[in-house]
Amino acid sequence: MDALDLRCVNTLRLLAVDQVEAARSGHPGMPLGAAPMAFALWDRFLKFDPADPRWPDRDRFVLSAGHGSALLYALLHLYGFDLSLDELRRFRQWGSRTPGHPEYGHVPGVEATTGPLGQGLAMAVGMAMAEAHLAARFNQQNHRVVDHFTYVLASDGDLMEGASHEAGSLAGTLGLGKLIVLYDDNRISIEGPTDLAFTEDVGARFAAYGWQVLAVEDGEDVDRIAAALEEARAEEKRPSLIRVRTHIGQGSPKQDSASSHGEPLGPEAARATRKALGFPEEETFTVPEEVRAHARKAAERGAEAHREWRERTSAFEKAFPDEGAELKRRLEGRLPRGWEDLLPVFDGKKGPVATRTASGKVLNALAPTLTELFGGSADLAPSNKTLIQGAPDFSRTTPQGRNVHFGVRELAMGAAVNGMALHGGLLPYGATFLVFSDFLKPALRLAALMGTRVLFVFTHDSIGVGEDGPTHQPVEQLLALRTIPGLRVLRPADANETAAAWRLALSSEGPTAIALSRQDLPVLSPEEFPQLPAGVARGGYLLAEADPPPARGVIVATGSEVHLALEAKKLLQGEGIGVRVVSMPWVEGFLAQPESYRKELLPPGVPRLVVEAAVGRGWREVAGEGGGVLSLDRFGASAPGGEVFRRLGFTAGEVARRLKEAIAGGKADPA
Repeated sequence: MDALDLRCVNTLRLLAVDQVEAARSGHPGMPLGAAPMAFALWDRFLKFDPADPRWPDRDRFVLSAGHGSALLYALLHLYGFDLSLDELRRFRQWGSRTPGHPEYGHVPGVEATTGPLGQGLAMAVGMAMAEAHLAARFNQQNHRVVDHFTYVLASDGDLMEGASHEAGSLAGTLGLGKLIVLYDDNRISIEGPTDLAFTEDVGARFAAYGWQVLAVEDGEDVDRIAAALEEARAEEKRPSLIRVRTHIGQGSPKQDSASSHGEPLGPEAARATRKALGFPEEETFTVPEEVRAHARKAAERGAEAHREWRERTSAFEKAFPDEGAELKRRLEGRLPRGWEDLLPVFDGKKGPVATRTASGKVLNALAPTLTELFGGSADLAPSNKTLIQGAPDFSRTTPQGRNVHFGVRELAMGAAVNGMALHGGLLPYGATFLVFSDFLKPALRLAALMGTRVLFVFTHDSIGVGEDGPTHQPVEQLLALRTIPGLRVLRPADANETAAAWRLALSSEGPTAIALSRQDLPVLSPEEFPQLPAGVARGGYLLAEADPPPARGVIVATGSEVHLALEAKKLLQGEGIGVRVVSMPWVEGFLAQPESYRKELLPPGVPRLVVEAAVGRGWREVAGEGGGVLSLDRFGASAPGGEVFRRLGFTAGEVARRLKEAIAGGKADPA
């Protein structure tokens, strides 16, 4: 590399070191070693426009090795994004725009929240899938309006994580030619040399997945890295992994030492590093003018690419007005007018319907109009009812398809749908059994952190799964999901609540998980229960009023257990005891309602019983001081679903008995 390139690389290195030193915490080693490859990408290839960081046809850069965030912030500052040196000085401090790991939405140019290793790479797979699908759907001859790359900078730790195995296999199967991963092969992790636990041939692994694998043995050789990037960009049928041999802590006294991974170099070593890299020892946060001027050229190149894209898009919209309008609507995240009118209304006279089946009918009623619906299942689509009928599969030969076969890769699926949502232009969904939500918990957590607009369809939601037994019967999963801040968790009681749950999910920001039954359930008619379906959006609503009045007790239930509550109400009614039934498909939504609504629905002083065939620890706030909870404190069993319910005490008679006990006890909620 020439002298100016070296000066730019070393500026990035020292900006990262200075951030970590100022914070007295962080990870300087990876930025010191990986700066040349990051510079080669950003300076010569990456398509971006700092003046409009979200323009749809930009290249995506995902720092999967999120612990190297100081390098990303240095890049964003140097290349003209809205991130000042003062914010770099406030690295890792309260209220700064430079948190310890990159956070989506916190600062322009951060494409995804990363740090949990492996997930950045897996989200990038979703971004590349979105690009491939949108390009196949909208590009026309002489009109390429979707045409960009997805780049990843990944560490040894990223490639140890299981998410990288799942995502790498999926990407190779799909032939995502516009996905390029720069692998920072520095062979050091927190505990020491990676060969303590990681001796595989990474290149051979990715080649076996169907990737093009390239290698650069000198991580300081910017020109060779650039040549490898050129070769990767030219490969259209396979994703590319570029293994770059680097040295953690390059240029510092702690080079090739695990101690440079996750702690500051220290004042003395930082001064020595600045001296070794040709910068004044005592000057920090220094950006030479010639470096800033050089970086400005890359930003100008990106602004020109953006201008050309606007011209291409304008020509496309004139030549193909319908497609142009649809693409614009989808990229802006707007749903078509009147889409809610397409939601089916289910007729109880036609017999019971499993909520998973109802969900599939809702999906297929919406899919012809909501063309942005795109997703699939972790090899369970026939059971999850998540196939879009009549639509082709998304594959390397049919990227215009909308049905995604994720394979038995729950974590990669969760991360990929996050990546699709971050990319834009799609309403992505992923599905599996509720019990297997455990496998994609890290992706659910990041979905909530980022506020991605995604839908997770979890079927087989209770011990009603039956014969498959306790390994497949979720007990603790509902509570676990409800504890994730920002994740909307809905457990509808019937087909019409399911349609309302879809409506809420698609019309709201942020992620939604819908838990659905395997077994058929009676259909609640909106004519008989007038507060349905609007009540779903309030979290809980009055399903059936006490008869005879007044209400001497309230039964609160979710999902299939709502029907037990209604049966118990009839039993108690026969004894002259009036009982109100409240359906509560979305607990957190109800608890967020005004106090007046909560008291109206659950009158103070009236005993309550919450019924849910799952761990009940999260229900105390709803049950109240004098209320009870009929729940599970054990795993299920292998037997027909109805028998499992009966054996474990989930019957109308037991619900009635427990509420009568509460009424007789005279315990009341003092609120």
